[in-house]
Amino acid sequence: MNGMNLITNRARDYAWGFPGGISRLLGSPPTTAPEAELWLGAHPGSPSRSVEPHTPWRDLQEWEQTSGQQLPFLLKLLSAALPLSIQAHPTEFQAALGYAREEAMGIPRDAPDRNYRDAHAKPELIVAVEDGFEALCGFRDPQETVTELDSLLSAGCGVEVAPLRDLLAGDDPLRRAVSWLLSGDQGARQAATELTRFSLLHPELLPVLARISEEYPGDPGVAVALMTNYVTLRAGEGLWLPAGNIHAYLRGNGVELMGPSDNVLRGGLTQKHIDVVELQEVLDFRSMRPSRIYPERVADNIVTYRPAGLESGRDVAFQLLLATGDSELVLDAPAIALCLRGEFSLEAPTSTLGMARGAAAFLEARGTLQLMGNGELYVAVGMAELPRTGVSAESPGQR
Repeated sequence: MNGMNLITNRARDYAWGFPGGISRLLGSPPTTAPEAELWLGAHPGSPSRSVEPHTPWRDLQEWEQTSGQQLPFLLKLLSAALPLSIQAHPTEFQAALGYAREEAMGIPRDAPDRNYRDAHAKPELIVAVEDGFEALCGFRDPQETVTELDSLLSAGCGVEVAPLRDLLAGDDPLRRAVSWLLSGDQGARQAATELTRFSLLHPELLPVLARISEEYPGDPGVAVALMTNYVTLRAGEGLWLPAGNIHAYLRGNGVELMGPSDNVLRGGLTQKHIDVVELQEVLDFRSMRPSRIYPERVADNIVTYRPAGLESGRDVAFQLLLATGDSELVLDAPAIALCLRGEFSLEAPTSTLGMARGAAAFLEARGTLQLMGNGELYVAVGMAELPRTGVSAESPGQR
């Protein structure tokens, strides 16, 4: 191994980001601007740049072009103060088809109304770096939502929500309910408005919906959110979000690893483009429990996060490693490392790289790497083999 280079990028200032959130996680001087995401990868939307002046590439997009290789992942640091959009991501086939279609239509890749900005799938996992990471993940059993709506109707919620309750009690409940809520139908708008009103009036009954409603009153995503699973993660716990999974991060800080894509189909809780028809083509309308993933030890002071124990994760081409102390790491593909706590020295046969808190590095060549130090060093790597990983007993996959 001889290619270890420090990289950097600018935090993305999406409105839902914590003021100075990324800077705080990196140990940098605080700012007052919203800082939502830091991208570490080669995606053309925000490729990571070399810190060092003498690398043969300026950024990782240029590295892909000159090396003929492609990173099979995009690593992100995420800091959410407000709910993100209700969304889902396409499969590889759907992404390739959608991308080709929009290219043929001549829609600019950075156009606000573009659905497919690249031809790749975006399965993703997220690991909480602090306690209290909150998310919506997957449709829950529609009968659970029916029972909750019956309770709300008994507590004084308006009859405007009754049509939603009836759809969820009928045939193909999730598909029909989502289609109705996102249709723009007057009755659907009234149902979302009533859920907003009632949740704000009775936050003790609907605490999550009340917080969402404060930001997006009357949005159809408020009603869709009622149909999903609410999850809270402690530091070190993770979630797996495969293609088609409906989800929304609500609040918290995490390290996110995904396919090398920025393809997002949105259904609410956003001012960005919403394509109801395309979203419904992508969504998985089966009810499912949240797919939690937990760290599994793979070497001294190294654990892995990987959804291989779930059917939808067996062919995923990446994993996230976390090193907390002295160890040895064998890389058979390029990787990206991010230090969030402490400091580490990375030693290869012909080079050494120091990484303090906030540093990120591109590890290009293959070989054995000695890690010395302590703290938290996250390493995103491509996968040649698919190891078993720990999956929660409450996450049996889809049912």
